[in-house]
Amino acid sequence: MFDLPEAWVWDFWIVDDGDRYHLFFLYASRALKDPEARHYRASVGHAVSDDLSHWTRVTDALVRSDAPAADDLATWTGSITRGPDGLWYLIYTSATAAPNGSNVQTISYATSPDLYDWTKAPGPVLRADPRWYERLADGLWNDEAFRDPCVLPDPDGDGWHLLITARANRGAADDRGVIGHATSPDLRRWTLQPPLSQPGQGFGQLEVPDPVVIEGRHFLLFNCLDRDVSAARRATGTRGGVWLAPAEGPLGPYDIAGAQLLADRRHYVGRIVTDRSGAQVFLAFRHDGPDGDFLGGIIDPVPIAVRDGRVVLPDFHPSASAR
Repeated sequence: MFDLPEAWVWDFWIVDDGDRYHLFFLYASRALKDPEARHYRASVGHAVSDDLSHWTRVTDALVRSDAPAADDLATWTGSITRGPDGLWYLIYTSATAAPNGSNVQTISYATSPDLYDWTKAPGPVLRADPRWYERLADGLWNDEAFRDPCVLPDPDGDGWHLLITARANRGAADDRGVIGHATSPDLRRWTLQPPLSQPGQGFGQLEVPDPVVIEGRHFLLFNCLDRDVSAARRATGTRGGVWLAPAEGPLGPYDIAGAQLLADRRHYVGRIVTDRSGAQVFLAFRHDGPDGDFLGGIIDPVPIAVRDGRVVLPDFHPSASAR
């Protein structure tokens, strides 16, 4: 397990450089007292491991910029890939404060030769476009949701894609969650595209999207808490947590309406990673404690399995990891 006694640890992403695993994570000081305040003090930390369980913390990757800047409020969740130029690209969420006290999220990037020393590029490189996506001025959501970029190579070798947590500019206010989309020839220049999914699938937002392949089948892993599940879905007794939606490929189509709840809200921001044995394992951060209080900290890897066509975590006992 990866935990910091002095700080809350939450959203994370993992890079395998072929020798070691690199964990990049959001963290903020517990001196803030209120866990909700962590979002506006988030930095991106960095740790390394040989086995996904024992982590050594190293120099932080990113902190927020001085104002005025796209990330002068916080640096939030992103993903990392190695470019054809040999550099590592960290594409991340940049957040800045809006006059009404909310925040506006955009997409920025930084580069590194070695995953340790990062240099921010001028940004942002992407922002929500009202042709397809909801903006803060629409007044239907608590922020301008345009974050959690997930970078992946084009399946046919033609550049790169980003999947983005976004909201459509149409539909019921509590059911506008979509997978935003952008393309790039070189990881530096990005062009926003229409979303890869449609609103009306039962979610106000689809956080930290990540396409995965399990036993040859494509899925979209995403996250949504109770409060952001649509009222219609909540009325059926649905709770939030980590979700897994069947997909035809990494770029969809995705059966978001048919997504299964893989882990409830005791854990959040699920990741499926391949360990050194070649097995796929599940990691997440601890969200709700026994009393509903926020915990933070990343669990040790849990094996996954497929039973009767359904992905399950057979040896996962969430109560044992909550404290």
